[in-house]
Amino acid sequence: MNILPTIDAAKDELVAIFEDLHAHPEIGFTETRTSAIVADKLKSYGVDEVHTGLGGTGVVGLVHGKGGGTRRIGLRADMDALPIDETSNLAYSSKNEGVMHACGHDGHTTMLLGAAKHLCETRDFDGTAVLIFQPAEEGLGGARRMLEEGLFEQFPCDEIYGMHNWPSGQPHTVGVCKGEAMAGAAFFDIHVQGKGSHAARPSDSKDALMIAASLATEINTILARNIPAQEVCVLSVTQLHAGAAYNVVPDTATLAGTIRYFKDDIYALAAERMQRLCDGFAVAHDVEIQLDLRNVFDVLRNDAALSDAYIEAATDIVGHDNIIQDLQPVTGSEDFSDMLKVVPGAYCVVGHAGTTALHNPGFVLDKAILPVGASIMARVVERRLALG
Repeated sequence: MNILPTIDAAKDELVAIFEDLHAHPEIGFTETRTSAIVADKLKSYGVDEVHTGLGGTGVVGLVHGKGGGTRRIGLRADMDALPIDETSNLAYSSKNEGVMHACGHDGHTTMLLGAAKHLCETRDFDGTAVLIFQPAEEGLGGARRMLEEGLFEQFPCDEIYGMHNWPSGQPHTVGVCKGEAMAGAAFFDIHVQGKGSHAARPSDSKDALMIAASLATEINTILARNIPAQEVCVLSVTQLHAGAAYNVVPDTATLAGTIRYFKDDIYALAAERMQRLCDGFAVAHDVEIQLDLRNVFDVLRNDAALSDAYIEAATDIVGHDNIIQDLQPVTGSEDFSDMLKVVPGAYCVVGHAGTTALHNPGFVLDKAILPVGASIMARVVERRLALG
């Protein structure tokens, strides 16, 4: 391990920041406490410009290198938590009921703060580091809102880099998947409007619950009978809500779920088949069925050349033996993809000793990863904006 000296010296501070953020998690677009801490820390480190309020609670900082160059490298971290009750029993567990940092965004924020501290103290680069602290990554469109509000018009970047912790049980390993690395995602809601009745006389009803249950089963045939076997697509019905009494056939029911994909034409095929099924069920059962299907995450595509640059920076920190060369695409999604559609860059995962899955109420992020991630982020700026 080759943790950068300024970051190594700040390890205790980074742990303290992380534990504080973990104990006070905030849902997307409500990260007011988190963003205030971020802005205060950036100012205390000597960041040249600190801008708040972009995307609601987003923070952007600019650090100018001593070389005076015009190139700009973006570094991005997400800040939001999840609506989960924590069961980790950590001494610094969430104090906010029903909210938890179960995906490690508190760690990502801490890492970027560590990188900011190093870059401010050394400024050993020729250009500007653009530090982007993004709100609302967890399906709420934080990246898109920052883009809509002019992120890259106000703070243009030539390249951009992001990272995510990975509870693999393999500490300090780093992997980058070139090209299509993470799936695009859409969420759907389906509303069935039938006709209710007394449960003793179901023949008087148009049973929305039974129609929805049958539709949920039929939707699952899209993968088996419409998507080519060699293509990767995931379609999951994750919710079915109907009824409130033992003796009433409900008049309405709702389904919800997600589609994950790597190719736009495959998503379009799945979407078209879902709409046809909804329309067909409506005709067959003489009811109204409305489908609301919306893209939430685009496919995350890593630039091949910049993936190599990211690997080189990571190798400086963790060594060649800890680089995962054959990292495969995953069907999870990440809204950093929206930024990568505008600015070329790459996204890596950093393994740590934890083994409890992300988004689990017992998830624990290994704090030893904090200086590793911070050093990699700082190092990619120094490599890409090398002096002389």
